[in-house]
Amino acid sequence: MNKRTKRSLGKLRFTFILLVAAILLFTIAMVVVLEYVAVVSGLGSQEELEKSGTYWIFLFGVVSTVIGLAITFFLSRLVIEPFDRLMEGMALLAEGNFSVRMDFGERKYYKNLAGSFNSLAVELQNTEIFRSDFVNNFSHELKTPIASVSSLIPLLKNDDLPKAKRIKYLAIIEEEMDRLSSMTTNVLNLSKIENQEILTEKASFNLSEQIRNCVLLLEKKWTKKKLNLSLSFDEFYITANEDMLKQVWINLLDNAVKFANDGGEIGATVSTDDDYITVVIENTGSFVAEEEHDKIYNKFYRAKNNERKDGNGIGLSIVKHIVDLHDGRIFVKSYDDKTAFTVVLPKE
Repeated sequence: MNKRTKRSLGKLRFTFILLVAAILLFTIAMVVVLEYVAVVSGLGSQEELEKSGTYWIFLFGVVSTVIGLAITFFLSRLVIEPFDRLMEGMALLAEGNFSVRMDFGERKYYKNLAGSFNSLAVELQNTEIFRSDFVNNFSHELKTPIASVSSLIPLLKNDDLPKAKRIKYLAIIEEEMDRLSSMTTNVLNLSKIENQEILTEKASFNLSEQIRNCVLLLEKKWTKKKLNLSLSFDEFYITANEDMLKQVWINLLDNAVKFANDGGEIGATVSTDDDYITVVIENTGSFVAEEEHDKIYNKFYRAKNNERKDGNGIGLSIVKHIVDLHDGRIFVKSYDDKTAFTVVLPKE
């Protein structure tokens, strides 16, 4: 519960206490007025009325009942009706109708109540849209390699198929299966990271050595494209989750290799200040439009100028979640056919 909600509830309780006190005072005042009217009209002397305990009980009961009915009617319109509408809205949310919105007028308490409900509805609606998009995108990405493999298997059954084509088709199947395996692994990793709120298994390790090892793991890919490497950094240590950060560098370096032009260049630099370590991974031959700088971290999102079939748009989403778990920041810059991803992480 946030501070604003706590303050609103505190004010609401205080108002309710004042209201109850006002009702009691008003009831007593009404009894006094009725007593005065009775004395003035000659229905009885003050001494007689004061001696009659039954009279006081009866009078107080009648006045309390009348006032209670009047206040109940008033509160039913002022308080109960908005809460009835709120319960109806909650029921609609439970049924999956996330488009419902509430408006209880301009009174401060009700405005805050409506605002909280509407914020909840918006979040649930966005979650549902995101879930639906995720399922649709994942289904589409899943169907592509399966359809490719399914179309090639009948061709491989042909005994007259030339050896060269057989080898070619098997290579395509191997590539599609690797793609399928990579996609499912990334989805599982992303699901695990998304459900993690606390960073665990932190340890001190050589960050520079880890980045160099990640570059070596991708050697087959960058040598195939005849890319030039530019690694410029000394030895830097960091306290973090080593396995998670390894995923960050693998994904960023893999993207750098993937989108670099043949014969181009990929590079990594590491720098530090008193509290943070900054890692920059860049490549030549690609450009990310400024309006897409935030979108590229969404699951299954691909930049508009990305016409490649490899990749599934999950890697950068994993990177973003890991960096967020480490209380770090990530941003991208594109200029002069060069793209650079910058990751800023706390040392400890």
